[in-house]
Amino acid sequence: MEKKPDIIFILTDDQGAWAMHCAGTPELYTPNLDRIASNGMRFENFFCASPVCSPARASLLTGKMPSSHGVHDWIRSGNVDREKFAEQGRENPYGTGYDMEEKPIGYLDEQIAYTDLLAKNGYQCALAGKWHLGDSVRMQHGFSRWYTLGLGGCCYYHPDIVEDGQIQVQHGKYVTELITDKALEWLDEFLEKDDPFYLSVHYTAPHSPWGEEQHPKKWIDYYRDCAFESIPDIPDHPDMTTGPVYGTKKRRENLIGYFAAISAMDEQVGRILDRLEGSGRAQDVLLIFAADNGMSMGQHGIWGKGNGTFPMNMYDTAVKVPFLVTWPGHIREGSVCEELISAYDLFPTLMSLAGIDYSSAGDLCGHSFADILCGTESGETEKTNKGIVVYDEYGPVRMIRTKEWKYVHRYPYGKNELYDLKEDPQEENNLYGQERYEEVILDLRKRLEGWFARYADADLDGVRQAVTGAGQLGPAGKRAGRVEIYAPVELI
Repeated sequence: MEKKPDIIFILTDDQGAWAMHCAGTPELYTPNLDRIASNGMRFENFFCASPVCSPARASLLTGKMPSSHGVHDWIRSGNVDREKFAEQGRENPYGTGYDMEEKPIGYLDEQIAYTDLLAKNGYQCALAGKWHLGDSVRMQHGFSRWYTLGLGGCCYYHPDIVEDGQIQVQHGKYVTELITDKALEWLDEFLEKDDPFYLSVHYTAPHSPWGEEQHPKKWIDYYRDCAFESIPDIPDHPDMTTGPVYGTKKRRENLIGYFAAISAMDEQVGRILDRLEGSGRAQDVLLIFAADNGMSMGQHGIWGKGNGTFPMNMYDTAVKVPFLVTWPGHIREGSVCEELISAYDLFPTLMSLAGIDYSSAGDLCGHSFADILCGTESGETEKTNKGIVVYDEYGPVRMIRTKEWKYVHRYPYGKNELYDLKEDPQEENNLYGQERYEEVILDLRKRLEGWFARYADADLDGVRQAVTGAGQLGPAGKRAGRVEIYAPVELI
């Protein structure tokens, strides 16, 4: 029997698909991400399932949309026990209004994650880095090694590290480096054994904060005089939630910090690549690099992700993410995939590559793209005579996207959007409401609602969730233990 692939999954936080040198941003220094792309396959059109961290991460793990797993916004409460956490002297990373912690909540306790199935099939599973899916201190979902953060975000030089069931604020060492150190410790251990392994390396980079004091001086200095000519310098979007940027010094401060965080992370990725290649075992390892959700850093006049505006947005800069894959001898070097693939396709793909039956996970909405990776037929992603389709949601905001069209429907009242992506790839001209596009809109809306009718859980359906973008305070649906489970808009 062919050996199951070892798997390393590197996941970043708030990195747009555009935010790599190999993706067309010339100012951005990412030699190690470029190295992965040149040694394997880069995806031009890989989409998150929701343009904000916790729902996107839950969809990656479960192969389900938020309307099936119930995580609809970034998790604001239920990460840790508030009283125990306070004993650690942890500073609040989210500022005023973030006193929402109560008791730990296992948001995905009723779900099957692909790591559950990997563990049941002989994989040693380890997590080094961000979890942000509730009850962070407790090891969950097939992982036998657990090194994470108490909350979702952190100050880069003062992270609240969870290890051995305890939270300890570590002062003075860069969190991106700490995560890599732990990942390399486990990688060395795994490489000495014959058992298959799965290693998640989940960086907080390049998520804010982006102040100079947050990132290594060498990278801040590297970008200090950068002109950032590839990044739009346009007026702020009228619906932006993050405060004024256009015409202020914040633009340069944000971009310097964001780019520095990415290059510092790229440097740490290089340590993993070097260790793997030096081991002589690289040919056994399927290595994936991805991000949880996209990010606008001035594009469309937005400085943020899906909740960078209210109502939440579905621009490609928010919903498209980097996706790079290497597996020597299986994936063609330097190849580029143009097909539309979604994060909900990852679960069946990993199971297919590992030869694991996943019928116990139920009726998943995604399909394996293993055949794309390995150079056989084009993938099983949903196809009709009108092309490949991907879907996205953020509470009552939903998207259907083909290669030609994007339709965004906001329940219950709008404002809705339609973009002709062939004529308007930058999504600048909203065609919704024009009579000549009525048939296109009706067709796309019918397909959108039919798909969600099949895959959404009526108890968790996003169109019935009052999601604001300001955070989720408890489980949705029948598990809800409070009347208001989404934070008010003013806390965005």
